[in-house]
Amino acid sequence: MTDSSNQPVTPNPEEEVQTAAVAGDESASEKKKPAAKAKKTVKTDLFADEDKVIDISELKDDQEYDDEEYNNFMQLYDNTIAEFVEGELVTGKILAIGDSEVAVDIGFKSEGVIPIEEFSKPEELKIGDEIEVFLDTVEDTDGQLVLSKKKADFMKVWEKIVDSHARGEVLRGTCVRRIKGGIVVDLMGVDAFLPGSQIDVRPIRDFDAYIGRELDFRIVKVNEMRKNIVVSHRVLVEETLKEQRQKILDNLEKGQVLEGTVKNITDFGVFIDLGGVDGLLHINDLSWGRVSHPSEIVSLDDKIKVQVLDFNEAKDRISLGLKQLQPHPWIDVDKKYPVGSTITGKVVSISDYGAFVEIEKGVEGLIHISEMSWTQHIRHPSKVVSIGETIEAKVLNLDVEGRKISLGLKQLEPDPWDQIEERYPVGSTQHGVVRNLTNFGAFVELEEGIDGLVHISDLSWTKKIRHPGEVLKKGDEVDVIVLNVDKANRRISLGYKQTRENPWDTFTERYAVGTETTGKVVRMIDKGVITELPDDVDGFVPISHLVKDNINKPSDGYAVGDTLSLVVIEFNAENKKIILSEKLAHEKGAVAEKSGQKEDAAAEAPAEEKAAETAEQPEAEADASKAETAEAEAPAEEAAPAEEAAKDAAQEEQASDDAEAADAEEEKKES
Repeated sequence: MTDSSNQPVTPNPEEEVQTAAVAGDESASEKKKPAAKAKKTVKTDLFADEDKVIDISELKDDQEYDDEEYNNFMQLYDNTIAEFVEGELVTGKILAIGDSEVAVDIGFKSEGVIPIEEFSKPEELKIGDEIEVFLDTVEDTDGQLVLSKKKADFMKVWEKIVDSHARGEVLRGTCVRRIKGGIVVDLMGVDAFLPGSQIDVRPIRDFDAYIGRELDFRIVKVNEMRKNIVVSHRVLVEETLKEQRQKILDNLEKGQVLEGTVKNITDFGVFIDLGGVDGLLHINDLSWGRVSHPSEIVSLDDKIKVQVLDFNEAKDRISLGLKQLQPHPWIDVDKKYPVGSTITGKVVSISDYGAFVEIEKGVEGLIHISEMSWTQHIRHPSKVVSIGETIEAKVLNLDVEGRKISLGLKQLEPDPWDQIEERYPVGSTQHGVVRNLTNFGAFVELEEGIDGLVHISDLSWTKKIRHPGEVLKKGDEVDVIVLNVDKANRRISLGYKQTRENPWDTFTERYAVGTETTGKVVRMIDKGVITELPDDVDGFVPISHLVKDNINKPSDGYAVGDTLSLVVIEFNAENKKIILSEKLAHEKGAVAEKSGQKEDAAAEAPAEEKAAETAEQPEAEADASKAETAEAEAPAEEAAPAEEAAKDAAQEEQASDDAEAADAEEEKKES
């Protein structure tokens, strides 16, 4: 057996810790010294006897303390170290105060360091003072204890805030800065959020005006997880106004005059705060005059007096009026603006039929489009006046009961039609400019604002005009004859063809019945063709008098521009009508050709007569017999031209009927 005193002793770390924990205990110290000597002895013996080999199994732990002593020492050590939990408030003692940090002992194995900025009054700190701090981290990456004075203050205030929220208490706070949607409020050192809608019962437009102000608040929401607080000042204002609101509603009556504040402005009216009760002041009740937008009369936050017009049974919809507190503008309006007087006003509205002029607030008059000019044909009032323009007008009519005033603009100037008959006598020649063309004629301006009409039938003596554009163009300067003046209806009839001589007086001989002529086809109708004759006059050829047979309509055998040989079969100067026949001209041509052949045969007759003289007498007797026979047949030969004349008369009558039908057809198409 190896002596225990000569065996090496293995160091026990737990025993060393226990020894350190009870370093003041003398008995423990005395027990440790022999162990140290044993270690020394073992070490000396080992190195002294280098050749000796000791098996590890021979080495045994030297039990310095028994189990009871060991447990007692461990309990004593544990009592010296308090248990610390992160996220709680602990009490510590200030050990040192530096320029940037404060060292605090909380009873841990090491002290914690807090930045001096976290203390609201660092100059009042003293070494040895006990303070509450927040244990943020027991050991950070550097093994340091992390403490916070700021978080400790927040935790103490947070508990008060949560308690105040539960009891519904009113807290005092300061608006410190503006953020999106509201204001940050300093509530006992903790930041709280005040939404813009919770500042006041009225919409707030300038949040900056509240920065730095102290107000009373009530906590309306607390988020424990995020440590967020929402406060409201509005709920306190509403509670204050509740009693006042009830008092107003109890005494509310129609016709009552109340003072209120403009709370909101919309396109259709203004909301008025009457002291906890809102009423609507409609745009129509703002002023007796025309109002485009309520902002023209009132502004936000204005204090005004209004009259209660109506309300429902629940009294949650109150109609208010502002103009009702002012005298009605139509009182004595007939004395202020008598008929015939001249007024000055502003054009406030324009419609298709006229312009409305504001004479004063609430009094408007209408200038009808027909009362804007003596001479011009105005298509729209905006061509004469514009909105916002200040003009003068004359009062034409006044209806006080209907609240209507008729005004005139043209009455400020003399009527040019008063002397129209003296300036434009019937039969006089005038010079004008073609201003407009219509289907029925052309308007010629004689002077500014004075137009006359040249009817389509007065454009040409000889041609049938289908549109005035065939003769005149817009902007042409022309001479015309005044045919008629209608002063009452303000109309002047003019003639264009009358400036030239009537050629129909000379056409009587030139286009007598039976006269041969030529014509160019200018247009075709179902009843025949219209041809242009010499002297720029039109003639009509019925389809029955066309040479080509078996055609249903003229266009089947003719084309515009064809030149025809014609014979006049009817002439009517009164109705300006010339009817012609191509068929008769063709027949006459054939007769003339046959007559020419007879003349050629007559030239050869003398030679034959000489030969006949030498003939025998019997032949002469035979000729005499033929002559007698011819005399006997003469009445029958004379009867043939009479029949042809009757036939021609019938054809001419039919041609006249066709011409009249053609005229009627053309007039129908043109209409």
